[in-house]
Amino acid sequence: MTFDSASRRTPATPGSTPSTGPRGESLDELLDRLCATVEDYPKPGITFKDLTPVFADPVGLRAIVDALTVPFAGQFELVAGVEARGFLLAAAAAYATGTGVITVRKKGKLPRRTISEDYALEYGSATLEVHEDDIPPGTRVLLLDDVLATGGTLSAATRLMERTGAHVAGIGVVLELTALHGRAALAGHRVRSLQRVDV
Repeated sequence: MTFDSASRRTPATPGSTPSTGPRGESLDELLDRLCATVEDYPKPGITFKDLTPVFADPVGLRAIVDALTVPFAGQFELVAGVEARGFLLAAAAAYATGTGVITVRKKGKLPRRTISEDYALEYGSATLEVHEDDIPPGTRVLLLDDVLATGGTLSAATRLMERTGAHVAGIGVVLELTALHGRAALAGHRVRSLQRVDV
């Protein structure tokens, strides 16, 4: 199992982005400055990390896209984004790297025949889908999402990619909530997180 991450608590790994713009900030500093923290959302006791201000900032968006894609350069032909914020990252990453992009959608959102994968939630379950003919067998896919929490969603997305015959070249996220141990659900895959947060 191979993991690499850039964390405020550990030195940056090779391939991480040490400086992101004219301020001379590290990637951690940029994320700390731009990411909004919302208490008691979506329910009391939850601290929500809102990345939309990072996406809205041109330096921030470029920095996170570069940091997610550079370590996997030349290793993928397609970027897959998980609904919904993963769509933003995947589209930007695909454009930046000259590759294609597909969306991993919630059940019932795609118009043609799909492949589905169920995963467990705290109360109940959910389903992710892709069109069955969107990914040619053998395609190397970089899978992106905004946050790695329990790992349930990304684990389901990974299984979905593999069921199409694709090879998951890597998994990239902006934030990893380390207290929820989501990496364990992605055993055997290379995971790149840009910031590890103990919440």
